[in-house]
Amino acid sequence: MKYLSGLFMTLMLSVNGLLAQEVLPLYSGKIPGAKPTPADYQELTVDRGERGAGITKVSVPTLTVYRPEKGKANGTAVIVCPGGGYSGLAMGHEGYQIGEKFASIGVTAFVLKYRLPSDAIMENRSIGPLQDVEQAMYRVRKDAGKWGVDPSKIGIMGFSAGGHLASSLTVHYKDVKIEDKEGVSLRPDFSILMYPVISFTESAHAGSAKNLVGNDEALKVYFSNDKHVNAETPPTFMVHANDDRTVPVQNSILFNQALVNANVKGELHIYQAGGHGFGLKNKTTKEEWFSSLENWMKVNKFL
Repeated sequence: MKYLSGLFMTLMLSVNGLLAQEVLPLYSGKIPGAKPTPADYQELTVDRGERGAGITKVSVPTLTVYRPEKGKANGTAVIVCPGGGYSGLAMGHEGYQIGEKFASIGVTAFVLKYRLPSDAIMENRSIGPLQDVEQAMYRVRKDAGKWGVDPSKIGIMGFSAGGHLASSLTVHYKDVKIEDKEGVSLRPDFSILMYPVISFTESAHAGSAKNLVGNDEALKVYFSNDKHVNAETPPTFMVHANDDRTVPVQNSILFNQALVNANVKGELHIYQAGGHGFGLKNKTTKEEWFSSLENWMKVNKFL
């Protein structure tokens, strides 16, 4: 699907009382670092049943906006990054479903369909996703008034490899790789990391590391995000399962310890089971992590 620069498409959906979502192009002009898209490189969406849409070969990034019902918005916003190992995007259960859930509690959600690392469409595949998440924060904060959002209450959220991307913005927000003439702050006010890939050097998810940086040792260190936490890192909420065999729980433990060392507020929930990629519902427990997240956001005055 082609998107016209500077315009957006409104999808008339009726989901959980939400009347409409807006899908808008992430960039108003040329996509930074983009090569001409080869004819055989076409975005593909597949239906994965209860997990919803899965998307591969993304070359045109977008934001899907989930706005609360009239009168319910509380001014908080979250940018959501689905996972997929930097080879695909789990847009259904780690994107659209999350956007709907946030809107139901008055939070405006922006689900990011980010470019997937590829030498075919990018001059430098290692920074393409980071550019997209920086651009998402730039757009949401710059246009906060348009969305009825408090510019001091904009968070970032990510699942699995999307959690790596979210944590990359969390620690590298000063490394600006987009055009930001106005000097808009790219720092998230809070970060939510769901079974995230954190380290490319310890307990790494080999697929994510290979897809993003290949064998570049310096980039592996740069994108081992626990190594870059400091006193200015935003407060962070994390969820992981001890039996996660895809992205070991040590990833969240490393990030949490880095937060402790830097005296940054953090909360880590570790389930005894649940595996990887459970989205909103860990079927091994009656506890709802989203309720815990909502309480954490209230305690820290983000709601």
